[in-house]
Amino acid sequence: MSFSSGIDVPAVPGTAYRDAKRYWWWLPLVVAITPVLGIVLTVNTGLPAWLWITPVLWYIVLPVADALVGRDSRNPPEVAVPSLESDSYYKLLVFASIPLFYVTWIVGAWAVATQHYGWVGYLGVSLAVALTNGLALVVGHEIGHKTRRFEKRLAQIVLAVPAYGHFSAEHNRGHHKDVATPNDPASSRFGESLYAFMLREIPGALERAWRDEKLRLSRQGKRVWSPSNELLQSFLITALLYGTALSVWGTVLIPFLLISTFWGWQFLSTSNYIEHYGLLRQRQPDGRFERCRAEHSWNADHVVSNLMLYHLQRHSDHHARPTRCYQALRSDKAPELPSGYPLCFTLAYFPPLWRAVMDRRVLEVYGGDITRVNIQPGKRAEILARYGASTTTVHGA
Repeated sequence: MSFSSGIDVPAVPGTAYRDAKRYWWWLPLVVAITPVLGIVLTVNTGLPAWLWITPVLWYIVLPVADALVGRDSRNPPEVAVPSLESDSYYKLLVFASIPLFYVTWIVGAWAVATQHYGWVGYLGVSLAVALTNGLALVVGHEIGHKTRRFEKRLAQIVLAVPAYGHFSAEHNRGHHKDVATPNDPASSRFGESLYAFMLREIPGALERAWRDEKLRLSRQGKRVWSPSNELLQSFLITALLYGTALSVWGTVLIPFLLISTFWGWQFLSTSNYIEHYGLLRQRQPDGRFERCRAEHSWNADHVVSNLMLYHLQRHSDHHARPTRCYQALRSDKAPELPSGYPLCFTLAYFPPLWRAVMDRRVLEVYGGDITRVNIQPGKRAEILARYGASTTTVHGA
């Protein structure tokens, strides 16, 4: 795999732009079925260690690959974006992943219920499926932003696997409006641990999605508890999937359901946590927050993890152009994470380690002015005192 560095790729007169990553975008489809591969390898080798292939891939292999392959900040020229977005190849790859998530979930449920792995193997399969559930959320994020009704329906279907059917409504109508402000439950604050953030973000996201869906339906003269509720439509698919599995395999499946679902939610929450940590849109004289800009998202231009996550790590361009397809997202002057998401996940699991790596980066974004940072309210006085600022100085609050 070879990718050169650079800020942009100019269009050469008389030549068409060629995406150097074009034939690597199938890699997420392989990741989507790695739990199944682990189960098949265990059957054929008798080695239950294969059941842990997906967690090892995410937490060990990908961070090493990111370090070895490095970054790629090359951008497609703007003139090439329309042709990239109209190329059905990229869209079909994303669509093809959706049935794979269902296959992986069903095979994982069958395996833990029937194969008598012991608790270590059971946990390995459950975590593996949880991580592919996290990737299903990434796919739901990609297609849930599109304007065609067909793609929005596909987003509901794929989000049903990790039981997060409210994501599109919450993310599109809520997070993109309130991002990098104290009003957003999906934007983490300076001094806030991942675990405190999850306790705020997960229920906050559900509450905001329900409120926004209720408002949308009321404008159409419909009740929130109706077949037109897009959240309930996705949750119904989840209920059918999970309920059928429980009726077939019984209560042995309950730990699998809890682990694969909640650790899959953790995948999304940790992504949200690292994407906007401490970054703050400042209040303008009229009381409104400034427009969201590149500096309000953390990017990571690491090649391998970006391939696995459909360029999710080019997050600033996504916020600037929410409907832009993953293959056309551009790197810009956003602040950079120290590594791709896989390693940053591990850093975030250990709050002192995360803060040791990230807090100084947040301060660098604002030229050392701690008062311009999105600070955890309960720690505001302590943090301001630590960095020598007055508690009466307020920016963006």
